[in-house]
Amino acid sequence: MNTIQIEALVKQMTRLEKIGQMTQITTSFFNVDGAKATGTASRMKDVEQHKWIVGSVLGKLDAASMLRIQRDYLQHNRLGIPLLFMTDVVHGYKTIFPVPLALSCSWNPEVLRRTARVSAVEAAAAGFQVTFSPMVDLVRDPRWGRVMESFGEDRLLLGQFGAAMVEGYQTDDLQQPDTLAACVKHFAGYGAAEGGKDYNTVDLSPLSLYNDYLPAYHAALQAGARLMMAAFNTLNGVPATANTWLLQDILRKQWGFDGTVISDWGAVKELIPHGVAAGSEDAARLSLQAGIEIEMMTTAYIEALPELCEQHPELEQKLDEAVTHILQLKQELGLFDDPYRGVSEAREQEMLLHPSHRQAAREAAVQSMVLLKNQNALPLNPNHRLALIGPFADNQHLLGPWSVDGDPNHTVTVLEGLNQQGVHVQSLSTDDNRIDEDVLHQAIELIQQSDTVLLALGEREEWSGEAGSRASIGLPLDQLKLLRIAAAAGKPVIVVMFAGRPIELAEVAHHADAILMAWFPGTEGGHAIADILTGRSNPSGRLTMSFPYHSGQIPVHYNHLNTGRPAHLLTQEKRYKTQYLDVPNESLYPFGYGLGYSEFAYGDIDADTCELSIDRPLQVSIPITNNGEYTGCETVQVYIHDRVAEIARPVRELIAYQQIELKPGEKARVEYTISAEMLGYYHTDLQYRADPGEFELIIGPDSRRGASVMIRLV
Repeated sequence: MNTIQIEALVKQMTRLEKIGQMTQITTSFFNVDGAKATGTASRMKDVEQHKWIVGSVLGKLDAASMLRIQRDYLQHNRLGIPLLFMTDVVHGYKTIFPVPLALSCSWNPEVLRRTARVSAVEAAAAGFQVTFSPMVDLVRDPRWGRVMESFGEDRLLLGQFGAAMVEGYQTDDLQQPDTLAACVKHFAGYGAAEGGKDYNTVDLSPLSLYNDYLPAYHAALQAGARLMMAAFNTLNGVPATANTWLLQDILRKQWGFDGTVISDWGAVKELIPHGVAAGSEDAARLSLQAGIEIEMMTTAYIEALPELCEQHPELEQKLDEAVTHILQLKQELGLFDDPYRGVSEAREQEMLLHPSHRQAAREAAVQSMVLLKNQNALPLNPNHRLALIGPFADNQHLLGPWSVDGDPNHTVTVLEGLNQQGVHVQSLSTDDNRIDEDVLHQAIELIQQSDTVLLALGEREEWSGEAGSRASIGLPLDQLKLLRIAAAAGKPVIVVMFAGRPIELAEVAHHADAILMAWFPGTEGGHAIADILTGRSNPSGRLTMSFPYHSGQIPVHYNHLNTGRPAHLLTQEKRYKTQYLDVPNESLYPFGYGLGYSEFAYGDIDADTCELSIDRPLQVSIPITNNGEYTGCETVQVYIHDRVAEIARPVRELIAYQQIELKPGEKARVEYTISAEMLGYYHTDLQYRADPGEFELIIGPDSRRGASVMIRLV
């Protein structure tokens, strides 16, 4: 079907049929086993009588259900317009990968691209065509549960990793039956929710939006994403669902987006409690005018638009524009040629949890884990007796939030992973929140019998994710009590930490000899953890979000601005400077940080000149040597500080990075080309450019350490 045919189809449609295409409901309305009509679904008036004209569905599905629903739908739909099937494939479908925040710690776009590719192959085999992913909301507050869906606190990484996932889902041909159309979310600024509370207000200056929050959405769209999801939140007082400036001025006009815009779950009618709509009529009108083309799981459009369009004929054009975009998406996915996209139960059975997919999940988990501390406790001594204790010792719930279709029964536990690698281990599982005295006594006995203690600690899955905000991000008190008991025994204590967010680890760091941040590592988590603990794999993950000493520091991020009284310049002043009286200003573990079993030494930066211009970039390099005993991967990071600018600039800002693998004793020179474009930012006139003058250029292993040199833009 071409553009002319789509235009002709739109002209044949009744107003109600157009509005139907703009309405999305769950698969529960089509009697899919396991599908649940939760939340606003209980308030979906009159959907049953309109379900044969709705344009898309989301939720639980399998190949057999998809084939049945699509067949029945096409028999009832007057014009034979196929149905779209959407879902949240966030970090895997049946084969579950580490949560996105963990994946970002690989600092490797190819890892993100490969996980998205596998996810698309599996989900498409089950009948889906669109995924609500990637999420590229910049986050600086780990109390917000949805940090686990993001790629962290840096705009460069957010954009690159979001683009990589789009490419993995979509490839370069959406008509291929193993692809998914990517829906970027949540536009815009959702990660800056006040107080870290989900669905909460966002208040950001235009400069902060343009410099920090908007670039990643743009990068994902430039990679070809075909949908954009509006956020739940208000932005500077205007809900994103009704924000014409966001959805028209920026998305459509400035960025030229020609895809489909969808609301989040129930967000159209949420304009009423937001206080900008008196009822369904206002909500429908404001959302349509702003540019929401698919209303997810409320029925304001069906309830109000038929009459509103009678009263305001100019709204009919908005209907036509929206339906055209929806039909174009269906055409791009090949649905008019094959409404089933080659789906079969045999193909589904072959693709789900394919051995190659599980291997990809294992490799991704290894690359995502971050070694935060190691005082000669790792790799494990193969001759040591190991005590494995804690809530995650033999726990299959390692998939993490938003593993919608994952099955914990397919998950490899820590105990299973260690056993399969021949580690001599005795284990004891505990509760994650309340550990009774009998269990503590058993733990003490096990510790006394061991040479090394391995504690598997962390937060349970439902403590993060959507609606999983926490005011305090520390470990439960009984887990800390268990840690103190283990440390008091005087034996090496290794902590493997499971979480969907950065955790307060100051006390853990005080007592533990080694800390491995495993996040929620997915289906192959136990194997990946064993690979690292035994030394089969050398940890290479690096943090993409700072870990605070204490929740009271939040937000704490590497790319903050200086104040007029920066503490590091006022070392002789005891009080009147920017500081806390009880904890450091700095994070416990900074952005970019991570250890391995190798020891990399950095030399001095070499530059062909100290000046660059718009037309002449700067060539710089730095020698790196692996002085350790293991072959290892190092992520060499480049930061700048604009010393004098029109507006205050971050103390450090990531502009480039490279990963190199070196054998023991091997040396390499890592080279970078620094352009004027990399030094720029949005000014008060909202134009992007770089300021002439001096910049500090830093190259190092993380955002806190590195060699530096002064360069000048002329």
